[in-house]
Amino acid sequence: MRLKSFTAPSMKQAIKMVRDELGPEAVIVSTMQSRGEGGSVRITAAVEPGEALPAAQPKKSLPAFERILEAVHCGLENHGTPEGVMTRLLAAARVLKGDDPRLALAAAFDDCFRFAPLPERDYTRPIMLVGPPGVGKTIVAAKLAARARLKGEAATLITTDTERAGGVDQIEKLAKLMRAEFRAVATPAQTAAAVGECKLGELIVIDTPGTNPFSDADMDALAVHVAAAKAEPVLVLNAGGDCQDFAEWAAAFAGLGATRLVATRLDAARRLGSLLAAADAGRLRFANVSTDPHVAKGLSALNPVSLARLLLPESETAAAKKEHIA
Repeated sequence: MRLKSFTAPSMKQAIKMVRDELGPEAVIVSTMQSRGEGGSVRITAAVEPGEALPAAQPKKSLPAFERILEAVHCGLENHGTPEGVMTRLLAAARVLKGDDPRLALAAAFDDCFRFAPLPERDYTRPIMLVGPPGVGKTIVAAKLAARARLKGEAATLITTDTERAGGVDQIEKLAKLMRAEFRAVATPAQTAAAVGECKLGELIVIDTPGTNPFSDADMDALAVHVAAAKAEPVLVLNAGGDCQDFAEWAAAFAGLGATRLVATRLDAARRLGSLLAAADAGRLRFANVSTDPHVAKGLSALNPVSLARLLLPESETAAAKKEHIA
């Protein structure tokens, strides 16, 4: 049995989509209507593998821009994008249009999300990297410091991760390699003092231990450090993972004041829908990405076009673009 889901503004339109693609023999398995004004209808239908699909339209018969939207839809679906996020992006892409799937998706990203890369100069506040365990905060801290040092600017790395075995050693060695100042602190008072010793306007990056976003004690302890340092908390998440978990994590860290998201390990992930879910749930601005675990590779700033390129490789968009031009 072949199953496929269809989403449309109304039940009538959704049923028409089922009949057009799966044919009159398709059986509707389930329906779901989103609540609130402007809600959509989602239908899941089934058809036996051997049944003919006489009503299915060949892709080439679709209008040119529909081919563009289809490529965008397939890309978002392949990345496991949550249904609600995908619906809004497709609606934005349809209104804004474009002659290339990437550009159509970029326009939708620009409409639905915000982008704010981390500053490369004129540092007004310390940057405190926060997030669950194992997401790559220490490497991001080192990459930020390396970027400043390569430009001849001063940088100080501070870690509050003093209880985990090896937590101090790793970042201290990285700081020495870059000739950056280093401090290890255990209490909020020590954090405030370490920040106070830094020069005005220099880069200050504070690495923190992995924090369980579902632990009130862990989150309260982190919040005290954020306040003591008068820092901007920046959420770090590794690409891949469960969309619902990422959404809940992002909402929790947004409650601490995080407004930006840095994504890591893009080289080891093939599904980026969880990052879209996190940014959406936490109302976070996309900042930077790390596509390589090596410090020397640095961080790349994100904007709507670069994010669209990550989700839609050239090979997946060339055919749709060619059809649109034709």
